[in-house]
Amino acid sequence: MKAEKFELSPPTLRELTAALKAPLAANFEHSNVEVVQCPDLRRAPFHLAMQGLSGNEKAADVGGQPNLFPTPIKESIWSLTDIAKAMEMSPEKGSLLGAGAGPFHQVGQNCELTPNISWQQSFENVHNGSYVAKIDPEVMDVRVIPSPSLNCALMINLFGSAGEPGEVIKVTARKRIGKQNSFTECIRRALHARYGDTQTISLGGVFLVRSGKIHYHIMPDFPADLPFKNFTHLNDWLEYRDFSIPTVCCSVLHSADPDKKMALRMEHTHCFSPNGQHAGGHYHFDVDPEGEIVEYEGYFTTAKVIYRLGRPAVTLEGDLHDELHQ
Repeated sequence: MKAEKFELSPPTLRELTAALKAPLAANFEHSNVEVVQCPDLRRAPFHLAMQGLSGNEKAADVGGQPNLFPTPIKESIWSLTDIAKAMEMSPEKGSLLGAGAGPFHQVGQNCELTPNISWQQSFENVHNGSYVAKIDPEVMDVRVIPSPSLNCALMINLFGSAGEPGEVIKVTARKRIGKQNSFTECIRRALHARYGDTQTISLGGVFLVRSGKIHYHIMPDFPADLPFKNFTHLNDWLEYRDFSIPTVCCSVLHSADPDKKMALRMEHTHCFSPNGQHAGGHYHFDVDPEGEIVEYEGYFTTAKVIYRLGRPAVTLEGDLHDELHQ
């Protein structure tokens, strides 16, 4: 994969906490932003593969939406451990979480992936806690299963770290009163409002949807009538579901694209039910009337470098996420 690297100099977590407080308070009746010690993410209610989010913190944007639209580039398949090596992560200890397209060649159909892995001593000694969300073609309903491999495809956004305990930003929010109905977009836009296009803040982490009805999409299998004719054709192909089931969400977001040169996906979040229920996929926003019920609890920290890996030669006009769901 072609590799591009951009070093970051993020503000302290306490400075970022101060930047987030007012925008969160304007959007939620109850909110709090503080710096805390990261809880053990291996335990309930998170059930992740890593203990924490600290140590050697990095972000990666791999592949991209042109690998899906207008014609899927099915040769775009990568191993998460190969991506970790391209991110210059240590083989002694590390972890990855994020959002991407699943290993369709092994699942048997196109699908969503919530990557969630850690390793000790070598890249061969991996704990794979990743989940796949797919549409069962027989009943046209969502199924969430453990990922059968360490592979991903088409596009993926990742946050990497040593997986160690350490300080993180804790964000809690309940009862939305503003118009920004995406938790992650509320955070991302708040950072952009504070730091603009001249300084990129990249966050990675996990949040819980504790309550509320949330809008997700799940990619079904690739359609027969390819290529996609336009965004409307693509949108009609996606399967949308609203779930009120609590989910664990892994997220990577950027306040700005460094020098507007890396063709980054600005926000990407995938979720799964930690209770074995068939709920999850690509997170969009809450759909609660007036936001009365929705409640979030998130833990994030900053990346110190961004890797742009396997950038497609073609750049789409705009972001598919924004085009389809604005």
